[in-house]
Amino acid sequence: MERRAIAPRADWQAKAEAVGMIFHHTHGEVYWNESAHYRLTSADVELIETATNELWARCLDAVEHVVTKRRYAELAIPDAAVPLIETSWNDDHPSIYGRFDLGYRTGEPPKLFEFNADTPTMLLEAAVVQWKWKEEVFPAADQFNSIHEKLIAKWQSLQDLLREPIHFAHTENVEDLMTVTYLRDTAEQAGYQTIGLHVGDIGWHHIRGFTDLDERPILNLFKLYPWEWLLREAFASHLSPGLPYWIEPPWRMILSNKSILPILWELFPNHPNLLPAFREPAGLREWVKKPRFGREGQNVEVRTATGGEEQPGEYGDEGFVYQQYFALPVYDGRRAVVGSWVVDQESAGVGIRESEGLITRNESPFVPHVIEDR
Repeated sequence: MERRAIAPRADWQAKAEAVGMIFHHTHGEVYWNESAHYRLTSADVELIETATNELWARCLDAVEHVVTKRRYAELAIPDAAVPLIETSWNDDHPSIYGRFDLGYRTGEPPKLFEFNADTPTMLLEAAVVQWKWKEEVFPAADQFNSIHEKLIAKWQSLQDLLREPIHFAHTENVEDLMTVTYLRDTAEQAGYQTIGLHVGDIGWHHIRGFTDLDERPILNLFKLYPWEWLLREAFASHLSPGLPYWIEPPWRMILSNKSILPILWELFPNHPNLLPAFREPAGLREWVKKPRFGREGQNVEVRTATGGEEQPGEYGDEGFVYQQYFALPVYDGRRAVVGSWVVDQESAGVGIRESEGLITRNESPFVPHVIEDR
């Protein structure tokens, strides 16, 4: 894996916007960065793909363990959520996608930093924008990217289960809105009727159940909104283990919680794709402190032998976990985290974000990639 500088397309902003990437800048800084790209070899891809499938399997083992042993308190999961989790897990409620954030050093087993199992973003840029870039700039090259096709195929596989229309709920955040818009488009390409709405517009009717602003019953709902927030909404008291199907399903609460990292290490100690993780620093000399519930690097603290870094934020009330620090390789002064996508329980491709510091933040740029063997 290596980073290469390249001239951006002259009209790159317009071309990004044409496929929905209207958030190519964040707080005035470039987010979609095509002034460089990463070159992966087929050996890199095989290592990442194998690790992703392995981590997915181990995560499912961990969910089964938590449910069987009822270790919900260790994850700060409220009692009211337990029936939702257990029904959705035992009855195999539909789920679509997720993203592992991996540390990768060429030729070595990728290491799990965390699993974005509930509300993963960075999807549009990984599935569509970098593919369109590759087709124009490197048309003869390949890319580790079957995300779009697998999303459509997954929706199609659920046609006997999901009733139409499917509602897609979002917040006012631009990236979240465009991510939901893209996922809604993949469902429509799979043949579904869809309806979009703001999370705050989800209502409750004593006969119809959950409804939208037009009083239409919500039969199935995709929501890009964390379960721990959803449980605090006014309508949360009406959540029941049955219909409608919520996507991602309640059992994803277990995996989206950073407290799953110590449980994974407990269940699979010395696993080549895991880093030691604990609820206290224990014997770790270099560590990363992460809030149980957190997003985009907020409230993350890194301590190394030569210093550290800390990011402020609004998370951490529910507690923290500590994970062994993993030194990422530095490319032109930047550290790259590989976001490895799972769609329908299979590895589906990657998106790469980079940071000059030790913590990947909301503003950390996305850089496209190609596969090229010398």
